[in-house]
Amino acid sequence: MDHGSTTAFYTHTLVLLCAAVVTVPIFKRLGLGSVLGYLAAGVVVGPFLLGAFTDPQEILQFAELGVVLFLFLIGLDLKPSRLWRMRRDIFVLGTLQVVVTTLLLYWIAHASGLDWQVALIAGAGLALSSTAFVMQILEERGEVSAPAGQRAIAILLLQDLAIVPLLALAAFLAPGATPEAEAPGLLSVGLALGALLVVFIAGRYLINPFFGTLAAAHAREIMTAAALLVVLGAAWLMQAVGFSMAMGAFLAGVLLAESSFRHELEADIEPFRGILLGLFFMGIGMSMDLELLVAQWPTVLAGVAILFAVKGIVLYVLSRGFGSGHTDALRIAFLLPQGGEFGFVLFAAAIGSGVMTHENASMLTAIVTISMILTPLAVTLSRRLTRPTAETMEETFEGARGRVFVIGFGRFGQIVSQALLGRGIDVVIIDNDPGRIRAASKFGFRIYYGDGTRLDVLRAAGAKNASVFAVCTARRSADKAIDIIQAHFPLARIHARASDRVHTLALRRRHVDFEIRETFESALRFGRETLIALGNSPEEADEMIEVIRRRDEERLLLQESEGFYAGKHLMGGEGMKPEPLTRPERSSTALSEETQAIAEDRQDGKSTKIAKSAAQTTPTDTTVR
Repeated sequence: MDHGSTTAFYTHTLVLLCAAVVTVPIFKRLGLGSVLGYLAAGVVVGPFLLGAFTDPQEILQFAELGVVLFLFLIGLDLKPSRLWRMRRDIFVLGTLQVVVTTLLLYWIAHASGLDWQVALIAGAGLALSSTAFVMQILEERGEVSAPAGQRAIAILLLQDLAIVPLLALAAFLAPGATPEAEAPGLLSVGLALGALLVVFIAGRYLINPFFGTLAAAHAREIMTAAALLVVLGAAWLMQAVGFSMAMGAFLAGVLLAESSFRHELEADIEPFRGILLGLFFMGIGMSMDLELLVAQWPTVLAGVAILFAVKGIVLYVLSRGFGSGHTDALRIAFLLPQGGEFGFVLFAAAIGSGVMTHENASMLTAIVTISMILTPLAVTLSRRLTRPTAETMEETFEGARGRVFVIGFGRFGQIVSQALLGRGIDVVIIDNDPGRIRAASKFGFRIYYGDGTRLDVLRAAGAKNASVFAVCTARRSADKAIDIIQAHFPLARIHARASDRVHTLALRRRHVDFEIRETFESALRFGRETLIALGNSPEEADEMIEVIRRRDEERLLLQESEGFYAGKHLMGGEGMKPEPLTRPERSSTALSEETQAIAEDRQDGKSTKIAKSAAQTTPTDTTVR
């Protein structure tokens, strides 16, 4: 790459970033969503306005990776069992939507004067909606797990599958096509089934051990590289046999949906997905032919209106027929009426096979692009037309992925989680030790590999839905996790494990909701049982333990307000050394001369120096716990 091309590359990058940074916040503030902001940015810097980019396809070819990564993340949210429950919506509702919409649009296009071959390809291409647009809108509005969102996803999945036979249809309709052309189609079907089998076997039996080996190396960048390798590898394989890259990535995500590494993968992929998907939408905006739109705007707008009307009515009627209420059916109808990115693919294939002219494809592309631009506005309109009902307001925890987050699955976290799981509480456990993950998987715990002190990992795990964070890690990582939780999830309660008395005071200054020293209660229980073993009654032992617990809490309260060395009168001593919480009835007795010397602090003056030095340092574990 010479100096000139390097300069042009950085210039184009700066133009894209500036356009996105300016337009997206404005559109978000206006309530129009980030998708429309990216589209507007693309129109502005595209060949028909500022002219910073002359070939949008260069951007789209690279930015399609954003759609691929996005579909992978969607797959991570859909466990195979959940996908199986959606099979009726996917294969019956989705198929009916594609077939009925294609036939109606074909009839309208053919009646308007198009050849039947062109009309059929046009109807099929316009029947496909935009997975990238719809999923982005659902995610922004938090409706992925809502009933309407789940039904919309099912329809989109079938549409993605439908692109394979539709591409074969474009080749079959090509001038001069012969029946012999069907033989390679059978071979393609065999290759496609083989690729599906390879992806399934790899996802089921190979990927978890693969990521477990990499996780043991504790190299975060290698995990990121491995995640990209899995996603792009599956996408490439599926594209090689005729499926879309997005479908391959989606299948890889579904097969990893129950993996212990899913949250770490999601956190690593998310930054790439966000920027590339935004770039994809900007590329769509650049590709809009403003000259054609100005010259034939009545035809384009009429096409958009017909598309919205036909698809909207079909979606509403079919959704109602499959059990959706009026509100959900209306939202689906306003969510999926646009054309999609796979329409571009089908129209390009039709041009290549000679079925469609460039003029036909340009008109259809303009209709699809305008319909995509209008989709966020249509969704906003649908929300104003529909009132919340008991069905839509009902909270669902299926997509919440846990109400209690246990960060750290060591000995302390394991015991905490047992109590929660025993009561049927929905728990997500996060730990970055592969050995603990392997051990926990044998007990059926929902434990995931990831660093609980990383905000992106917590977000990927669904931390925004957590009611309580149980922070059970060592002090340094616990403090870091607490800072992140308090800054980004302020409504959740924080229950934290304290390593010692000093840490307890620090946690109280942070205003955590509950803290406990890891050894304090167990030591009290130990002392109680020892008292009983020595002849004290259980009531006497309980009374003594309660006195100690009360005096310890009284001193903690004094230390909170007056400093660490406050409350000496409660301890019966002073300084750094462990002191009794109850005053002893007799003096201590040394059982040897060496012990007596140390106890009296007179071993050549060394102990005195050590004690004075220690008294000037920060309090440590030598304090009563």
